[in-house]
Amino acid sequence: MIDNVKFNNLLSYLKSLEKVAIAFSGGVDSTLLVKACQMALKDNVLAISMKTPYIPAWEIEEAVNFTREHNIRHKLFDIPFLHQLKENRKDRCYWCKSHLFKHMLSEAHKEGFTTLIDGTNYDDLQDYRPGLQALKELQIKSPFLELRITKPEIRRYSKQLELSTWEKPAYACLLTRIPYDQEVKNNDLKRIEQAEKYLRKLGFAGSRVRIHGNLARIEIQKDNLTNILTTQMFDKISRELKDMGFTYITMDMEGYRTGSQNESL
Repeated sequence: MIDNVKFNNLLSYLKSLEKVAIAFSGGVDSTLLVKACQMALKDNVLAISMKTPYIPAWEIEEAVNFTREHNIRHKLFDIPFLHQLKENRKDRCYWCKSHLFKHMLSEAHKEGFTTLIDGTNYDDLQDYRPGLQALKELQIKSPFLELRITKPEIRRYSKQLELSTWEKPAYACLLTRIPYDQEVKNNDLKRIEQAEKYLRKLGFAGSRVRIHGNLARIEIQKDNLTNILTTQMFDKISRELKDMGFTYITMDMEGYRTGSQNESL
């Protein structure tokens, strides 16, 4: 048990909800939220995950494994690819959240859950996130946001609870790898996922492969840069990504940073 005022306030908040469904991606934030809900509400918890072409398959697998390991009820659904998302407009996050959470609300209600919550945290306010408006319109509760719980605090609580996700790199949907207003093609999403999976296999967790036509721009966590800056590694990655259909392979000298596609806004 964590002896911390903020975390105890979180458990009290969740207990007041009595029964909740959680939008569960398998990421750092939603994993802690699911576990906290189980601690506060026992069996009155339902985790809901959605499979789409722009969510990496390994995230879904990790979500399934976590709920199975912790004996948490979990529902997994496939949903269609919304045409507004294929246009990849600057408000794509709004359409995505609206689309996903309407489906999750519908499924939650079918299972007898009237309250749906998500893992948006207080630090998320610092980036361009039009999806927050969709959550507000659908009356989705965000306990971490309401209680001003930050990402570092979420990682710390996760570590104290011995959750394997405490040091898991942040992942976002694959749409964030494609520039705004560039049409999203299923083949591009598959290439991005395949390339990032390969980089994870090489030990570069949390890396991004952002695409610009047939050019792949790789962003690596800065503490990993020295490990990738070798001729042998460059040749290895270049060969593999070219086999996936990319023509040019580049390394972003600034390394990974959240929301780099938003820098053009």
